[in-house]
This record gives sequence, structure tokens and C-alpha cells, in this order.
Amino acid sequence: MNYRHAYHAGNFADVLKHAVLLALIEALKHKPAPFCVVDTHAGSGCYALDGMEAGKTGEYKDGIARLMFPDLGHGGGETLPPLLRRWLDSILALPGNEHGLKLYPGSPLQAAQAMRDTDSAQLCELHPEEAARLRELFRRDTRMHVHGRNGYEALKALLPPREKRGLVLIDPPYEAQEAEYRLIEQALKEALQRWPTGIYAVWYPIKRRSQVQPFLRWLAHCGAKRVLRAELLVHGDDSPLRLNGSGMAIVNAPWQLDETLREPLRALARLLGQEQPAQWTLDWLATEAAAVPAKSAKPARLPPGTRRR
Repeated sequence: MNYRHAYHAGNFADVLKHAVLLALIEALKHKPAPFCVVDTHAGSGCYALDGMEAGKTGEYKDGIARLMFPDLGHGGGETLPPLLRRWLDSILALPGNEHGLKLYPGSPLQAAQAMRDTDSAQLCELHPEEAARLRELFRRDTRMHVHGRNGYEALKALLPPREKRGLVLIDPPYEAQEAEYRLIEQALKEALQRWPTGIYAVWYPIKRRSQVQPFLRWLAHCGAKRVLRAELLVHGDDSPLRLNGSGMAIVNAPWQLDETLREPLRALARLLGQEQPAQWTLDWLATEAAAVPAKSAKPARLPPGTRRR
């Protein structure tokens, strides 16, 4: 309840999270049937990068700004893979960004920009002020439904959605630290029972690797046939004092999502590296291929820059 994403909007973790979100929505749009996006921790929906909060931390300068301005990063927009180019263009198209990057859209607004008229979203935000801003943001958009309630608990009522297709984004602030993972595990366990075919995308912070590993092991054995992991590390994963990296775990990942994300991850590692080149990981924690007999299954060759753990 004390967390304010405005201090961190547009940082390197947001860049990874929202690039993956766009890839997931684009995958859902390959079929004409409507889909639903459920956001369990929606926030206020849009953040002023020239505001007091973002100005105090300046985290966006090592995130979204590096994709735009060569003098702030290690490359410019012309180097971006198509997915990142489309994502950046959608941000710059926001009213208010006509003369430069002033606003950064949160997950709900980015989803709204990418969705079709026939699609819908269920947005959960427990903090009353943030929820009020979210309602104001979407007061004229009948596709977007705001719920001022605990997102984990809301999943019991919202799943499965009437569209029977879609995505659940779980992006908590991790105020409960390691205990948050247990909350996510319980929520995912119950959600998969209600809606086993839904896509579930979970963002997680990386400080010490040892804090994340139990959750990743749980995901590998959660019963889903496909669980994809995408991570980006800008610092070594051995300090609890700062955010060293972040990851996205995608349960029931769409077909070929790994191929869709490979070049964007490679580019982000190049553009967002800080003291040293960033490291990225893209691999399957669980896959249907694991059921293939050993003589037919060969270990995947990971691209340069990735690490097996």
C-alpha cells in the first residue's frame, strides 16, 4: 500500500515487462476471437516523467530514454528490432508526448493501446488514490473495467473471463519481499484450476538469485505444459541493496513467443547495460518437448549472452 510506481516508471524493468506484454497481446491478436487482459496490480495507468517522483529517482533515464536518445545510452531508436520499434512508437503517440517523452504509460494503458475494440480488460488496484486515477483515465473507454480490490482475490471472480481467451498479468510491488512469491504461487495454483488454458505473465525482481530460485523451481513443476522465462540483468545478481535485474515468467506461453522475444532481448541487453554489458536469459522452465523420448530430444543451443542456471 506504500508503493508508488511513479518513482520507477520507465526504468529498465518496465522496458522488459512492457515489451513482453506487447508481444503477448500481439500473439493473442493473431486470432479474430476477442480476448481479455486481467491486470492484478494495475497502478494508476500513466506516469509523468517530468513529475516530482520520476525526477527524484531518474530511473527512466537508464530505461526507456536509452531506447530514444543515443547520448543517454548505447544506441538509438534506429537500431531497434521491429517489436521494440512498435512499442516505442506507441508510447510516443500518446497525447502529451508530441514534443518529447513526458508521459510513460503503465501496463493498463499500454494494453488499451494494443487491444482491439472487441477486446476487454479487467484492472485491479487496491490503493484508493491509484484506483481513482485509473478510473479517470479510462472513464470513456468501455473496454476497460476498474476494480478497487485485491488482485489475487479478484482472480477468483474474474476467471475464466467470458471471452475464454486472454492473459493475466501479475505484477505486484513485492512489498512482502520473498513472501510475495508464496502469494503468487497460491494465486496461480487456483487460477490454473479455474482457467487452465489462460496465459499468465508474472513479473519478478532480481536482487539475489537465491531469492528467486525457489519460485522458478515451483513454476517448472506447476503443472503447466509450457513456462517460458525471459530475464535481463544490468548488475550482478548478488546484492539485496538494489534492483539488479528482472524477469518475466510466462505460463502457457503462446507458440513461438521465444522466437519473438529473442532479438528484442538481445537489443535490450546492448542498450540497457550499465557498468558492464547486460546479461539476458531466454529459456523454457517447462516445455512439452520435455515429454519427447531422450533419443529424439536435443538440448537447445542458447544464443550468445545467455546463461543456463
